[in-house]
Amino acid sequence: MMCKNCGGKKCTPAKIAYVFLLIGGINWGLIGLGAFLSKNWNIINLILGRVPRIEWIVYVLVGIAAIIAIIGCRCKTCVVDGAKTGV
Repeated sequence: MMCKNCGGKKCTPAKIAYVFLLIGGINWGLIGLGAFLSKNWNIINLILGRVPRIEWIVYVLVGIAAIIAIIGCRCKTCVVDGAKTGV
């Protein structure tokens, strides 16, 4: 995933979003695979299930990462003299 606004470079928000997209994608793949085998392979739930609020925060962060991947980041790094670069 490249940040659309950073001229093809990955700024810090884009890098963080990429990590959360990987976490979310792998988790959803394991949930689907586990469903075929009648298993609970929701890794986020297995790791953070005892603290549901943190688990929900991770899910929200994965969603925000998807939005960043779709529209690009809006960080200060991506703004040069008030204009977007690399759009």
